[in-house]
Amino acid sequence: DTVRLEQSLKHILSADTSHWVFDKALKKRYTDISKFEDVPLWYSRMGVIGEADSLLSYLRRELPQSGLDTTAFYLPEIAEDLGIVRALSFDSVGQNINDLLPRLDYHLSKAYVRYTVGQRYGFVRPARLMNKLYKKADSDAFAKLFDEEVKEPDCNETLSHLASDTRLDFLMASAPQLSLYKTLQHELSTSTSKEARRRLAVNMERCRWQMSRPNEHEKAVLVNIPAQQLYAVGGDSVLNMRICCGATTTKSPLLHSTISHIQVNPDWIIPHNIVKSDIVRHAGDSAYFAYHHYYIVERASGDSLDPVEVTQEALVSGTLRVGQHGGPGNSLGRIVFRFNNNFSVYLHDTNNRGAFNRERRTLSHGCIRVEKPFDLACFLMPDMDEWEQDRLRISMDLPPMTDRGKEYLEENAEEPRPFRLMRYRDVSPRVPVYIIYYTAYPNPATGIVQTWPDLYGYDKAIASAIDSFLPK
Repeated sequence: DTVRLEQSLKHILSADTSHWVFDKALKKRYTDISKFEDVPLWYSRMGVIGEADSLLSYLRRELPQSGLDTTAFYLPEIAEDLGIVRALSFDSVGQNINDLLPRLDYHLSKAYVRYTVGQRYGFVRPARLMNKLYKKADSDAFAKLFDEEVKEPDCNETLSHLASDTRLDFLMASAPQLSLYKTLQHELSTSTSKEARRRLAVNMERCRWQMSRPNEHEKAVLVNIPAQQLYAVGGDSVLNMRICCGATTTKSPLLHSTISHIQVNPDWIIPHNIVKSDIVRHAGDSAYFAYHHYYIVERASGDSLDPVEVTQEALVSGTLRVGQHGGPGNSLGRIVFRFNNNFSVYLHDTNNRGAFNRERRTLSHGCIRVEKPFDLACFLMPDMDEWEQDRLRISMDLPPMTDRGKEYLEENAEEPRPFRLMRYRDVSPRVPVYIIYYTAYPNPATGIVQTWPDLYGYDKAIASAIDSFLPK
């Protein structure tokens, strides 16, 4: 009864109010077909095709291994309806074939589309979610926290395969091939705790996003915020060190860039928001500015100004630049590693070494403070000879290792410490840097998956967004 089939399908489509982009695309595909006989994808006049059973069998096996809930993909309904069709038991269970067939067809298609699109692109759009989580301080605007380019889902690609003889091949090729995903998947298979499995499922979702990631053998710097650790990988061994990252009110952004140059004993040009929050109340206090080695420069002319003569209004006007002289006591420490980004953040040393002893080290305005800056510099510039390394040590007030370096210090013992012996590095390291957020991640040195608290609440936000797809 074609008319009854069409009516049943229209009823199914009108009841489908899902907001997911892949569900909307599938609904439109079914709605756009004018005649129902052109719609069925999983059965013909001869009955339900064998691919329907193959899809059910595959998803039954793969969904739990992917940290996904089978009920979100209609597997119980599909299994029940397939059983009725195979047994031809419509009358005995009170089911009308004209209602069951379009429902079964739509559920099979929905399960297919949800799995293939979700596995290939992720179930959540990270930028849309994470960049509307938290407001900026003293503002109604949202803080941008995620600054990666992520490929949008291509639902048309999936729909074209759905109606072709390549659909099962496309389905089986949809699971992420990222080694990190497979590592977390293996961890999931051995985990029994609901909390642990949910955390792994959230981190597996991050692996689905199509975005820039470090190549397996790429020399790179990885900063994992929840771990509060930096890993320099791709050399002879993994360099691991503690970091201090952004406080919960001034979170470090998630991004990918390239370390382009290194400065030794740099001046710190103090961001305007820090001037407003920390410095403006000391306007006119020359002792405060002298103690912190701060200076004030007029942006237009470049002239230095006497702090005594600068008012609070002038400090926050945007016409002045407040900086801190490089050297001992500078907030950036003795070295900074710069890379292009939209947040004016970078990796740097610190004059507060004791902060690395804290268990929770979320305390910066967004920049990443590194525990072993000299070691990181050597990793980034492996071509430095022994004298260059000693020039760097001397500039950072570290003991020299070569005779030449020791002699240099002896010869200049009566002079102020020559902290500008090395200031700028001429050779650009061009090493990728990734600031990432994984609460479950394999230690690059051992391969063992470690877990950490959800410092910024991102796991909670992602889990809430995809809750309907996670096991209950």
